[in-house]
Amino acid sequence: MKTKSIFVVAVALLALVLSACAGPTTINQEAQPTVRTVSVSGSGLAYLVPDIAYIYVGEHTEKPSASEAMTENNAQTQKMIQALTDFGIDAKDIRTTNFSIWPMDKYDPASGLPTGEKTYSVDNTVYVTMRELDKLGSLLDTVVAAGANTVNSIQFDVADKDSALKQARADALKDAKSKAEELSSVAGVSLGEIQTITFVDNQPYPLFDGRGGGGGGGAEAAAVPIAPGQLTFVVTVNVTYEIK
Repeated sequence: MKTKSIFVVAVALLALVLSACAGPTTINQEAQPTVRTVSVSGSGLAYLVPDIAYIYVGEHTEKPSASEAMTENNAQTQKMIQALTDFGIDAKDIRTTNFSIWPMDKYDPASGLPTGEKTYSVDNTVYVTMRELDKLGSLLDTVVAAGANTVNSIQFDVADKDSALKQARADALKDAKSKAEELSSVAGVSLGEIQTITFVDNQPYPLFDGRGGGGGGGAEAAAVPIAPGQLTFVVTVNVTYEIK
């Protein structure tokens, strides 16, 4: 009797172990249907007249020694900055963006071979924000007269463009929806809810790329009329719709 009881307990324990080792019960579920979509792009434009300019002006100096080049460049840069402040540019709108010094090998003009001598080049570039565009030409004349011999990449911008860009984004979304409706109609499907939206603001800047040379050449470059014209801001949206 005792042996039979032990046998029954052993069988029960074995069944329990087998049950624990068995994998979880799988319940068959219907596969979720794939959501069909259509993706389109739309664009919106904003045309604005610039009212601000960003200018890189600077001093480039070459001398036989590093100390000579730095001393002269520092004096000329201080003179240029003083001319900017005297013109009426606020100190917060004048910022040094680059200062560099490097040696350059001198070459014999006849043979083209290095002579073993070196000159030292120093560059000091100042980033200026100009808020009165009607005085931009006069400003360039002023800094060149003060000794600036590099004038690079005048960029035009609009100080307050938020409302214009907001409208351009709305127009871009309408453009995307119109394209999606057209495509769904041709394909014989109906347009559903929006699944995703992304957008990019593309803000190109007209540039005046000039390099003054100091003296007469620099004055001629600065005297060229600067016409900022009109800026075109492009907003592109990418929208994905469900289709049914």
